[in-house]
Amino acid sequence: MKGKVIGVGFQKTGTSTLRDALKILDYSVKDTTTRALIPILKNDYKKVLKIIEKFDAIEDTPWYIIYKELDKLIPGSKFILTIRDEQSWYKSVSRHIGDLRSAHHEWIYGKGKGLPKDYRQNTINVYNNHNKEVVEYFKYRPNDLLIIDFTKGDRWDKLCKFLDKDIPKEVFPHANNSKKNKLKKNVILSKFKLKRKKFRQYFKINYISLRGWW
Repeated sequence: MKGKVIGVGFQKTGTSTLRDALKILDYSVKDTTTRALIPILKNDYKKVLKIIEKFDAIEDTPWYIIYKELDKLIPGSKFILTIRDEQSWYKSVSRHIGDLRSAHHEWIYGKGKGLPKDYRQNTINVYNNHNKEVVEYFKYRPNDLLIIDFTKGDRWDKLCKFLDKDIPKEVFPHANNSKKNKLKKNVILSKFKLKRKKFRQYFKINYISLRGWW
C-alpha cells in the first residue's frame, strides 16, 4: 500500500477543513468512521487497512489515535497534526459530543469518561498529551509531520508546501463553522435520532466490555 496523507489531529481541530482542502487538492479522503473501532480493539489491522486502502488520505476519528501503527504499516506516509487553543477546543468538543456517550469516546478519553462536558481536565489532558506525543514521535522526522493551526491563519501556503502541491485557485475552505451549521445540527440531532444513537452506543459499549476488548 502506497503512502497516504494521515490527519493526526483530534476532532474539532479543523479536521473537516483539512478534509475539504485535501479534496480540492484531488485527494480522495476517508474521514470519521465507526467501522474501524472493533477491528482496532481486536488488533485486526488487516481489516483496518481494508477500510482505507482505496483512499489517498484519512483524517478524524479513529485515525489520529492509531497513527503509530499506521506509520509502520503504511511507510512513506505524510502526517498532519491540526491543533487549536485547548480552551476553545474543549468548548467545541464538549458542545459537539454533548450527552452522546459513544464507544469511540470511551476509548479515546477513558472508560467512563467519554463525555467531555463532565470531565473537563481529563479531556484537556488527553488532548494535550496526544499532541505532545505526536511531536515527540516525529522529532527526528520533520519532513513527515506538518503542524497546522487554521485558527491562526494557516492556509494553502503551508499545506501545499508540505504536500508538494501547487496552490489552487479555490478559496481555502472553512468547514464546520458553528454559527453556519447551527441550524443543520439541530435538524440532524433531532431528539429521536439522538435517542437512537444513544441506544446503539449503549449496546456497543457493553458488548465491547463483555468481550474484554478495552
